[in-house]
Amino acid sequence: MIDPITLAVIQAGLQQVCDEMDLTFSRAAFSPVIAEANDRSDGIYSAEDGALIAQGAGGLPVFVGTMQYSTRTLIEMIAEGTVAAPQPDDIYIVNDPYLGGTHLMDVRFARPFYRNGQIYCWLSNTGHWPDTGGSVPGGFSASATAVEQEGLRLPPVRLFKQGVLDTEIYAIICSNIRVADQRIGDVKAQAAALKVGEDRLNQLLDRYGDDTVSAAIADLRSRAADQMRARISEIDDGTYHGVAYVDSDGVVNEPLVINLTITKADTTLTFDFAGSSPPCLGPMNSVLATTLSSVYLAMRHIFPEVPISAGAFEPLNVIRPTDTFLDAHYPRPVSGCAAEVSQRIAEAVFAALVHALPERVTAAPAGTSGNFALGGYDPEKDRNFVMYQLSGGGYGGNAQHDGLTNGCSTIGISKAPPVEIMEQAFPVLYHRYALRENSGGAGEHRGGFGLDYELELLRGNAKASFVMDHGRFGPQGALGGQDGAVNEVEVWQSGHRHVPEHLSKEQDIDLAPGDRVRVKTPGGGGYGDPAKRDPKLLAEDIRLGRVKA
Repeated sequence: MIDPITLAVIQAGLQQVCDEMDLTFSRAAFSPVIAEANDRSDGIYSAEDGALIAQGAGGLPVFVGTMQYSTRTLIEMIAEGTVAAPQPDDIYIVNDPYLGGTHLMDVRFARPFYRNGQIYCWLSNTGHWPDTGGSVPGGFSASATAVEQEGLRLPPVRLFKQGVLDTEIYAIICSNIRVADQRIGDVKAQAAALKVGEDRLNQLLDRYGDDTVSAAIADLRSRAADQMRARISEIDDGTYHGVAYVDSDGVVNEPLVINLTITKADTTLTFDFAGSSPPCLGPMNSVLATTLSSVYLAMRHIFPEVPISAGAFEPLNVIRPTDTFLDAHYPRPVSGCAAEVSQRIAEAVFAALVHALPERVTAAPAGTSGNFALGGYDPEKDRNFVMYQLSGGGYGGNAQHDGLTNGCSTIGISKAPPVEIMEQAFPVLYHRYALRENSGGAGEHRGGFGLDYELELLRGNAKASFVMDHGRFGPQGALGGQDGAVNEVEVWQSGHRHVPEHLSKEQDIDLAPGDRVRVKTPGGGGYGDPAKRDPKLLAEDIRLGRVKA
């Protein structure tokens, strides 16, 4: 039996290992989306089944389930002999969405961690590469109808063999992606983060002993399951319904429906997506791993005090959503699954449980990562470039206060790269980067505000692509609150205004010097009856120009 103090110290130690991996990854990476926006995650996973042991506090929540799923799949494929068995210092690379991934731009590394000649656990991380090839710079093809159009799909292969980079595999990767000369910085950063994790984990095990740490890991998993069950017991037994909509799949201009029924019985929640839209033609399909992870992260938002561990997922039973766009199989395109569909799934969870847990659940947040990719040629630097911009939006109001303004997406903690960094790295000039006032839904506690930015292409030529959402439907208000403002995208080409047919989804929009792109991200939904809002708060909003009188 481990005493509580030792257990707490080991728990913090495992967390610190992951946090240091996160920090190393971001500080060493070349790409702004990793180095500045922190679109990455690191974790420790069980050697037996890939179950999550710990994940960095600064990692994207959407990876909480997908990295567990992909690690388990890798372990199974090694056991089957379909993937080469590991040696010490090997590092596998994989981005195949159907093997527990997200979209192709999220590239995973996995390293076996050895103690006394045996694999004790796995260290794994994911980083968003700014490009993995495909028909559109940046990978966010808004009208792809097959995954091959989205980029290079990698099965699990050993990119590092006993610590040495396999130059032949790396050459194949670089031959299929844009701006390949910059990828070595991200590859080495990703590998270095895992090496730091190995060193720090060895120090922890040396201090407390392998058996003690193993016992602590098992105890922490059990406790996480117990804590999640205790939180679930706060919900009355019964059935709860939630619905969310994806604007379109980027090909067929009709909404996709996420229909969710949550059944609470005793200390278990069962999630059933029956009645959701069938698989779609465009890239808004979600692979199973992302669908599962979306449910897990939604419950993490509702019960943030439950520690991150595989045990926290055990009381959550997700019925496989077969024959829907939430269970994509090859060759369905999936570039929008992690950044957009995942947030609609979380929104459906919030909509279902807000009546059961009004003090805990918020109105819907902006719910889009604002994926904007710009790829082209910069004559001043005589090289091609791929720029990826993500952006924040308003959070939903809640029982205690107004929603956060310009917060990160539901699925992550990624922040928009600083304007100065983007202007230094790419041939663009930002003319506007401001809060989008009057975008939060009205309510007793209003939604937070979105973002309003505008940039100009200064030189060369480029193609712009957007994979966003909430352009047709604003984030849902809750308990009488109003919806937040919708996403708005406009492109100015030679002085002519262009709005995408799919509102916030389009690809290959030609830009010349002087052309501009403007994006207004959604505000959060309002919470509660607007008539009950404190008059002093309303007067202050009007005085500051946040809302119209």
